[in-house]
Amino acid sequence: MATVTYDEATRVYPGATTPSVDKLNIDIQDGEFLVLVGPSGSGKSTALRMLAGLEEVNSGRILIGDRDVTRLSPKERDVAMVFQNYALYPHMTVADNMGFALKIAGVDKGEIRKRVEEAAKILDLEPYLDRKPKQLSGGQRQRVAMGRAIVRSPQVFLMDEPLSNLDAKLRVQTRTQIASLQRRLGVTTVYVTHDQVEAMTMGDRVAVLKDGVLQQCDTPRRMYDHPDNVFVAGFIGSPAMNLMKLPVTDGGVQLGNGTYPIERGVLNGAREVTFGVRPEDMTPATDGSGLPVEVDVVEELGADAYVYGRVPGSEATATPIVARVDGRQVPQKGETVHFVPKGDHVHLFDVESGARLGG
Repeated sequence: MATVTYDEATRVYPGATTPSVDKLNIDIQDGEFLVLVGPSGSGKSTALRMLAGLEEVNSGRILIGDRDVTRLSPKERDVAMVFQNYALYPHMTVADNMGFALKIAGVDKGEIRKRVEEAAKILDLEPYLDRKPKQLSGGQRQRVAMGRAIVRSPQVFLMDEPLSNLDAKLRVQTRTQIASLQRRLGVTTVYVTHDQVEAMTMGDRVAVLKDGVLQQCDTPRRMYDHPDNVFVAGFIGSPAMNLMKLPVTDGGVQLGNGTYPIERGVLNGAREVTFGVRPEDMTPATDGSGLPVEVDVVEELGADAYVYGRVPGSEATATPIVARVDGRQVPQKGETVHFVPKGDHVHLFDVESGARLGG
């Protein structure tokens, strides 16, 4: 087991004008589960492949423990990778797939069998050791791929969207198993996903990338409650945070027919701010104050319901809004409901830079 350090690590593909990963700096602790998340093209898989040795590092460096591995081949790095498509050998049994890397390395047959059986016990694969991959379900194949990584006893596990080929129910079940397994083994793990819900539920810390640039690296709770910029605010959370540009007035910002109070020092002299509030932090107002929202759709979930609507205006300027309400007191489609944000649960961002205002 070991720490992992990205030190100004940069990857520029031949012919590209901008880096796919741009001066990435992350310190990953020994035994930590770090999730790299971002939209397609954000550089998260490239960052993982740089660590694995499958992509060249054009500048900067990568360390595993105190060892600079930037120029080392993949087999010299002591990492094990779990791929999206399982990458199992179809003609081999589960046991042979799991032990193949050890066989190539010249490990004794008895030792291979012992390690394979230990991994199979951890992953509930003991009844399937003599089967071929085609006789297994998607979830079982993914566990075999995990087992192949475990038997190698690497310093670092690398996982590139390992759940994306599974159906929704199995994905939820398997992500719980992976997180639990990682905590039991205590192996430093770097996990790539485009699914922010997966990132928030699995990672000790989450690193959000956009266009190859690290936006924020923090615990899931801190990132949810204190996003560093507009991109992170809109990306983390499901449903997403409501973000709207509002004018600054005396004493705060103009919200509907009233003023939401904000300290003048926080606004930093801005005339307009991006105002953010999460769906669960919006409360219906019975006195007609706050933000008027014309209801388009109500998504009823039992105890709760989500109201999807928009602040009235022209088609071009109408702002989409999502609010969580009591599932037993839902508004009707076409109705206009006024919402006010809960105190101390709003987020303010600079309109130009997108950076958080007020610390």
